[in-house]
Amino acid sequence: MVQKPHTKCIIISPPSLFFILIGFLIFFTGKSRPPFACDPSNKVTKDLTFCRVNLPIKDRVKDLLGRLTLQEKISLLVNNAAAVPRLGIQGYEWWSEALHGVSDVGPGTKFLPMFLGATQFPQVITTASTCNDTLWEEIGQVVSNEARAMYNGGMAGLTFWSPNVNIFRDPRWGRGQETPGEDPALAARYAVRYVKGLQGNVGNRLKVAACCKHYTAYDLDSWHGYNRHSFNAKVSKQDLEDTYNVPFKACVLEGKVASVMCSYNQVNGKPTCADSNLLKSTIRGSWRLNGYIVSDCDSVGVMYTDQHYTATPEDATAESIKAGLDLDCGPSLAVYTEGAIKQGKLKEVDIDGALANTIGVQMRLGMFDGPKQPYANLGIHDVCLMSSNQLALEAARQGIVLLENRGRGPPLSTVRHRTVAVIGPNSDVTVTMIGNYAGIACGYTTPLQGIARYVKTIHQVGCSDVSCKGNQLIGPAEKAAQQADATVLVMGLDQSIEAEERDRANILLPGHQQELISRVAKSSRGPCVLVIMSGGPLDITFAKRDPLILAIIWAGYPGQAGGTAIADVLFGTTNPGGKLPMTWYPQEYLAKVPMTNMGMRADPAHNYPGRTYRFYKGPVVYPFGHGLSYTTFHHSIAQAPTSLSVPMLPIHLENNNATTLTNGVRISHTKCSTLLTTLHINVKNTGTMDGTHTMMVFSSPPEGKWATNKQLVGFQKVHVVAGGLQRVALDLHVCKHMSVVDQFGIRRVPMGEHTLHIGDIKHSLTIKPTIEEIKY
Repeated sequence: MVQKPHTKCIIISPPSLFFILIGFLIFFTGKSRPPFACDPSNKVTKDLTFCRVNLPIKDRVKDLLGRLTLQEKISLLVNNAAAVPRLGIQGYEWWSEALHGVSDVGPGTKFLPMFLGATQFPQVITTASTCNDTLWEEIGQVVSNEARAMYNGGMAGLTFWSPNVNIFRDPRWGRGQETPGEDPALAARYAVRYVKGLQGNVGNRLKVAACCKHYTAYDLDSWHGYNRHSFNAKVSKQDLEDTYNVPFKACVLEGKVASVMCSYNQVNGKPTCADSNLLKSTIRGSWRLNGYIVSDCDSVGVMYTDQHYTATPEDATAESIKAGLDLDCGPSLAVYTEGAIKQGKLKEVDIDGALANTIGVQMRLGMFDGPKQPYANLGIHDVCLMSSNQLALEAARQGIVLLENRGRGPPLSTVRHRTVAVIGPNSDVTVTMIGNYAGIACGYTTPLQGIARYVKTIHQVGCSDVSCKGNQLIGPAEKAAQQADATVLVMGLDQSIEAEERDRANILLPGHQQELISRVAKSSRGPCVLVIMSGGPLDITFAKRDPLILAIIWAGYPGQAGGTAIADVLFGTTNPGGKLPMTWYPQEYLAKVPMTNMGMRADPAHNYPGRTYRFYKGPVVYPFGHGLSYTTFHHSIAQAPTSLSVPMLPIHLENNNATTLTNGVRISHTKCSTLLTTLHINVKNTGTMDGTHTMMVFSSPPEGKWATNKQLVGFQKVHVVAGGLQRVALDLHVCKHMSVVDQFGIRRVPMGEHTLHIGDIKHSLTIKPTIEEIKY
């Protein structure tokens, strides 16, 4: 789908905003949204079976389908579903977005005039770097509160097509900022917790309906003549199971997500929205989705127009619905379904199956319950709460990553650094901080404003914008740095450089930004700190090697309160603890990895180095999981197993025991639920400042045929006071965390000596098969 340009920017101080919102609250008191369906004041429909809330949803759905004409059914197959007045059902716009706050990107949500804004949290890539899954769910809860409030006010829907859980495979991808990063385990955990926060998951009912997108192997928008509408992603069974599908599987099985969106691209020659193996067999079959499958916008249409996959648009419609698609974001199913039925390519029962899934979700949301709506108490007074704004600030603080910190660097001192030069094209920005798929923020604090709360500032932009096409403004920036006690450069990217349908050509800072940074650092009278705003990684090797740049901070796109968070980190009010959710590669890496090559594993024969920390062994600027603190932490193992046995039946031995040892044990050939153990790790703060540490545990399989370098087993956030010690317990699930996927797409547990990596510690764990009777 394509965002409309987001130009609205309302900057209001929190106190002013509070009083304005109270005014709107008073104005709208007593005014509630009319029922979507089953209005008891409608004598024609009030006693219909599908309106009886005490009946099972499947019975209500069956009754409603039996009352609809074919033409009415077809009109409900698209995102702008038509009203059915004779049955008292209003029209409904399915497309709303809530990637990191309620957004007005989709046509289903409007802010003005009733809602002046909603809490805009940091972009997902920044929130992922917090490695705090409790926070992720709390953000989802706030977003869904505000979404329900806007629905109750008649300004939003209840079906939000978020989160984006694609793997950030290539550093050039313009939409990598929307994702939780490159690691499938971290992305899966983010997906589960954010979805739970959004949906509430109280029984079978839904607070809002989330949607995990874009299924699958989608991470190219526009590169060297290739575009997402026609790109055929050639993906091995191994990479599909091991990487690309991992977050989606977790979304459905663990998060119980109400929807999955299929992507534009083809996978191995077949459009994902017309692939029955991907949709009907996997999502709805193996994973047992309780919800609906929706296309990315116009995906059905491009099968015919761009991909030339089908001979007619009716064929595209028929193949999609039969493959398992339930809803079309776009007009194709509304326009061509009737023709497909007349041509014998579809049957009405196929339409009934699709509508049963979409209407079922609407009933779980309470949309057919008349005026007695769940969460009806939520209103304008629940939007932009002080507590929500504080959570957005806390997310930004936790998401900031300290990449470098040499001697005499931050934290800055309000005593020694009374005047700070704040320089750079991102030094006083607002909308840039919330990234894409955003809405109208409750208010902003820019980096300049945040720093000005601590000290006196001198401000120069240095470049008119992030493209930095000229160097005319560098001179005044140098003078500002000469006059100040410290200098903070706020540089990086924005949506003009990286965005949907805008992949980058390189991973360098644009234009004259490098020149600006180097010249200002040389001119700076005091310590010079570089702050980078970006979604994707950058090759900033020059800055890393420059001894005049004492510290480098990555802020991602830190949300509406980003300026406060940046300042708090700079002055030590917050001790940074974020970890990079993606690898930062050198520019030279790009020449070896065409964006069109979907392979994850290295292929030395073709000079292909592999992708992400799991498979790439070459030089990096900063590795996945990197992130410093103003204090230091030390790990020690308090308790950990040294060996584990995997029970299996004799009939599951592959030819002989030696083959089993070589190939590993299929996870389907053992009882995974019993293969659990716990690691107990001591984390000691050996520095002089309280800090929050992310303990990350990785595992490496036995040496030999397995190509994985290491993979993330788990992570946990722990706060440790200076000089203190905390013990962290981390569950280890053998089938989930110690397994790998073979070339046939089969997940196995390798036998032999695995290595656990906890910081600088390596711990050996031997896994061996035990032939015995398994009692289920």
